[in-house]
This record gives sequence, structure tokens and C-alpha cells, in this order.
Amino acid sequence: QVQLVESGGGLVQAGGSLRLSCAASGRIFSINAMGWYRQAPGKQRELVAAATSGGSTNYADSVKGRFTISRDNAKNTVYLQMNSLKPEDTAVYYCNADVLYYTDSYHRNDYWGRGTQVTVSS
Repeated sequence: QVQLVESGGGLVQAGGSLRLSCAASGRIFSINAMGWYRQAPGKQRELVAAATSGGSTNYADSVKGRFTISRDNAKNTVYLQMNSLKPEDTAVYYCNADVLYYTDSYHRNDYWGRGTQVTVSS
């Protein structure tokens, strides 16, 4: 009922920049939090950054000052601007959304995108 589609990943040299996008579509009434997580090989998935519909944001300590999350609520889209990338940022990045949708009644569910690969070479 709700799909998240990520784009913008790729290969970049250390110190470079990438911008990820994630668009949510489907039976959406509203979206509370949208965020980005990442998972490197052999590691657990971790929160990178999240933003609420009201504009509050939070970041992992490892990306503060380098990454910026933003939202376009009208388009149900979240962005992650990643600057000063480091090899340790290499991971699959997943979009996440806390969605309120309506069918015969209101329902709330957590949705994930399929992920986009970010590779930072040294």
C-alpha cells in the first residue's frame, strides 16, 4: 500500500558529496518521521538521520556536520545531502517512513525502501 523508492547512491571519492532522495507513494494520509539508516557489511543497521514532519531532526554523531536531512512534505520526499564523505560511510542506505494511511480506518505502519549503495573510495 505504501512504497518508498530511493535514488542517488553511487561511487564517490573520499571528500566528495552525494545526495540521496526517497519518495513515498501510495495510500498515505500523513507521514510522521522519515529517516535514513545504513548497513555496512558485517554490521548492524544504524540510524544516520531522521526528520519529523514538524522539522525536528537528529543525526548520528558520526555524520554531524557533514550530512543534512531535509523533507518536502508536499511531495512525501526526504533527502540526505552527504558532504565530506569518508570510506567508513560506505554502506547500503535505507529510507524509512512512519506512515499513517487510511483504508476502512486509519492504520500506522513503518515502511522501508529497498536500499541504495553508497561506496566511498579512499
